Amino acid sequence: MIATIGDDGAIKVKGDPDHPANQGRLCSKGTALADTLSAATRLATPQIDGAAASWDDAIALIAQRFGDAARDHGPGSIAAYLSGQMLTEDYYVANKLFKGFLGSPNLDTNSRLCMASAVVAHKRAFGEDLAPVVYEDLELADLVVLVGSNLAWCHPVLFQRLVAARKARGTKVVVVDPRRTATCEIADLHLALKPGADVKLFNGLLAHLDRCGAIDWDAADGYLDGWNDARAAAQADAPSVAATAEDCGLSTAEVGAFFALVHGHERMVTAYSQGVNQSSRGVDKANAILNLHLATGRFGAPGAGPFSVTGQPNAMGGREVGGLANQLAAHMDFTAEDVDRVGRFWSAPAMATQPGLKAVDLFAAAARGEIQALWIMATNPAVSLPDAGLVRAALEACPFVVVSDCYGDGDTARYADVLLPATGWSEKDGTVTESDRIISRQRALRAPHAQSRHDWAQLAAVGRALGHDAAFAWPNAAAVFREHAALSGFENDGARLFDIGPLADLSDADYETLAPTRWPLSAGDGRLFADRRFPTPNGRARMLALTQIAPENAPDGAYPLVLNTGRYRDQWHTMTRSGLAPQLNRHRAEPLLEIHPADAAAADLEDGGFADVASAWGAARMRVRFTPDQARGQVFAPMHWSLANSSAGGVGPIVNPAVDPLSGQPESKHTPCRIAAWRPERRGFAVARRTLEPATGYWTRWTGADGVQVYEIAGTTAECDAFAAALADGAEEVLDYADARAGAHRRAWLRDGALNAALYIGVETVPNARERLVALCAADVLSAAERTEILAGRAAKPGMDPGPIVCACAGVGAHMIAAAIDSGRATTVDCLGAQLNAGVTCGSCRPELKAMIDAARRDDRAAA
Repeated sequence: MIATIGDDGAIKVKGDPDHPANQGRLCSKGTALADTLSAATRLATPQIDGAAASWDDAIALIAQRFGDAARDHGPGSIAAYLSGQMLTEDYYVANKLFKGFLGSPNLDTNSRLCMASAVVAHKRAFGEDLAPVVYEDLELADLVVLVGSNLAWCHPVLFQRLVAARKARGTKVVVVDPRRTATCEIADLHLALKPGADVKLFNGLLAHLDRCGAIDWDAADGYLDGWNDARAAAQADAPSVAATAEDCGLSTAEVGAFFALVHGHERMVTAYSQGVNQSSRGVDKANAILNLHLATGRFGAPGAGPFSVTGQPNAMGGREVGGLANQLAAHMDFTAEDVDRVGRFWSAPAMATQPGLKAVDLFAAAARGEIQALWIMATNPAVSLPDAGLVRAALEACPFVVVSDCYGDGDTARYADVLLPATGWSEKDGTVTESDRIISRQRALRAPHAQSRHDWAQLAAVGRALGHDAAFAWPNAAAVFREHAALSGFENDGARLFDIGPLADLSDADYETLAPTRWPLSAGDGRLFADRRFPTPNGRARMLALTQIAPENAPDGAYPLVLNTGRYRDQWHTMTRSGLAPQLNRHRAEPLLEIHPADAAAADLEDGGFADVASAWGAARMRVRFTPDQARGQVFAPMHWSLANSSAGGVGPIVNPAVDPLSGQPESKHTPCRIAAWRPERRGFAVARRTLEPATGYWTRWTGADGVQVYEIAGTTAECDAFAAALADGAEEVLDYADARAGAHRRAWLRDGALNAALYIGVETVPNARERLVALCAADVLSAAERTEILAGRAAKPGMDPGPIVCACAGVGAHMIAAAIDSGRATTVDCLGAQLNAGVTCGSCRPELKAMIDAARRDDRAAA
C-alpha cells in the first residue's frame, strides 16, 4: 500500500503498483483502511483492573505476576496467545521471551485456526514448512483447482489476477467446495463434494492417473520416498471413478470430468485454504493434495504446484519465528539439537525443551486452572475460538490475564486484569511475509495513538523488568529484525531453506528502504524444488499413505445438519477493526444463516425470519437467508459477530472443538447442529447517535456514516417498547406515525433540530430504508421535507437511498444497480463499471453484479 496524509489530515490509501504481491490492487478492506482509524474505540492508556495506570506500573506488575507464576507453579503455568496481525518482529520477541527466558513453550497463535494443518503437511512432505509456488503461478497455469477456498471473497486480489489470466489465456478453473460461492462464477466445473471427502477425491484422482499411465513412477523414484505405499493406499481407498464419486456425494460424470481436466493439463496449480485446513483431518487433506503434485512432478516449474493460501497478513512471518507452540524460531523444532542451538544463540537461561499447548488445549488447560498467567495479543479468542463458552470460562478462571490490543471494547478485553494499548496499522513499523515467501516492510505513517506502544516494545520491557537487560535491549524494530535474520543463518549450512542470514547486516537505513524480498534469497525465480532436492536428511520428499476418515462428530438424530462457517466479503475476523468502516458494514449487515429452501421448509423457517441454531456446545440466533447455493443437509454462518455487536449472533459458542490430532487445528467447517424457528412479536431497525445494547430477543449493531449506530432488533412488544424508551432519552421533540392496520410504527426523537434516534418497528420485516436514515441521523439539522421522509419511511427521491451496498469500494448500492439495469443502459458487468464505478477496484463484487444482471434477464423473459 501507499498511504499519505493530506494537508487536511485525511489519510488516503492506494495499492502500490510496484509491489509483486498485489500490483496496485486492493480489496475492499484495504481500500477502507483509513476509515478504520477512528480514535473513538482506541485504547489510550494502560489499565490495571479497569483503572488508568502508568506503563511503568503495568510492566512491573506483568513481570512480577509472570515471574512468580513460573517460579511457584512451573513454566508450564504461563502462556501467550498471539496473532497473525502482529509483525514478524513482534512475534520474534514474544517467542524469545516465553520460550527462552520464561521457559514456557505455551506460546501459540490464532494462525493455529487457519493454517496449522498446512504447516504439518508441508513438513511431512517436504521436510520444512515451505510453499513451493509464487503468486504468478496462478496466472501461468493452464488449470487452477481451488479447494476449500472462496477466493473471490477471501483473496479478491488473487481472484482478479486469476480472472484476467482466464480471459487472456483460457485458464481452466475447478472449484471444490460443498457450497456454491461467488468464486464458482468463473468455474468451468464446481464439485460440491460431501463435507470432509477431500482425501477420497484426491486419492481417487491419484489412483485414476496411475491407472491411465499418466504417472512416471521411475522418475518419481528418483526424488520420492513412500510412493509405493501411497500408491497402494490410494488404489485401495478409491478403486474406480464411480466409487470415488459415490463416496464424495458427486456424480460419476462430474468426477470423470475433473479427472480428465487434470489428466490433460500438466501446468496445474492447486490452491487450498480454510476449507481444507479447518478440519479434524486437515493435515491428511493437505497431504493428499501434495501427494498428487509430488507423484505427477507438477511442482518447481512455472504454473505448477500446490499452494496453501494463508488467511492473515503475517501468518507466514509468525511461522518463520516459531509462533506456533510446537515450533522454535527460524523453522527449527523441539529436537535436542535445535533446542540447544536456539538456546546458545539467545544465551537463554530457561530454554523450553518440548512443545507447548496448542490453542484449543491451551484454553482448556486454563479452564481447568492450570494456567496462572496468560498474555493475549492482537486477537479476540473469546469470539474466534471454537466452544467459545469454554474459552470465556477459561479467561474468567485464569488468575492473571493481560490483553494487548488497539481497542478496549472487544469481548476478550472484558476479562483483562491488565489492558495495554498497542499500535495498529499506520503506526506499526516492521515486516510481514506474504503467502509466497516475500518479506515486505510495513512502515509507520503517523505517531502512535496516545500512549500506545509496539507489541515488541511491550514484550521487551517485560524482559528487562525480569532482569534480562542485554537480551531485550533493542533500540528499534530494525535491530530485532537483524537478530531474527542472524538466527535463521546460525549453524544452518543449508539444512533449512529458511535462511535470511545475509539480511542480518542491514543498517537502519537499509532496513527502512528494504524492497520486497523473497526467501530463500538464492531462489532464482522464487519457485522451490525445481532440482528435485528437498530439505530432508536424504534430500528426498515423502508421499503419505492416506485413507479417507470421517470427520469428528457426525450428524445424528439430535443434531441432523452440518454447520459450516467462514468469512464475509467485507469483514475481517471479529470486526473490532473492519466494523469501524461504514462501507464495510453495508453488504452483509447481519449474520445470516444460509440454508437450502427444502431444509428451511422442513424446519418451518421464513426467508428473512429468524432461527435458533444449537450444537452440543452452545447456541446462537440468526436471521435466515434461503439459498439454493447451500447444499441440502448443510447450513452456513459467518464468523465475525460477537457479544460486542449482537445478542447471540456469534458462531464461536456453537463450533465443534474437535481438532486435527497432528496440527491441533479446529474443525470449524463441520459442526453437527439443529435449527428451530424463532418468531418474535415485533421486528424492526433503529438508528441512533450513541451505542446501546437492546434487551431484545435479537439484536445486531453496525456503524454507519459519521459514527451513527444502526440496530436490527426483534423481540416481544414489551422489549421493543423498552428499547424505544432508551432511544428517547435526552430528546426534545418526537415525531410519531402509527399504522394500526399494518402493525407498523415509526418514531423519531430530535434534539436541537437534529435527528437523535429513530425506530421503525412492525409485525413483519420492515422495508429497507436504512441508508437514508443513517444519512439523516448524521445531518446537523433536519428540513421539513426530511422530517416527512422519516415518517414516510422512504427517501423523497429514489436516488437518495442507494440500498444495501453491493460494491463497498465505490459505495454502490443495490437500488442504484437495479435502476441502471432497468434503464437498459447496463447489460454487462463492465457497463455497470463504466456507469457506476462498481466492480472496478478490487472486483470482489463482480459475481454479485453478474447475478443481478442475470436475474433481471430471467425476470424479463418470464414477463415476456
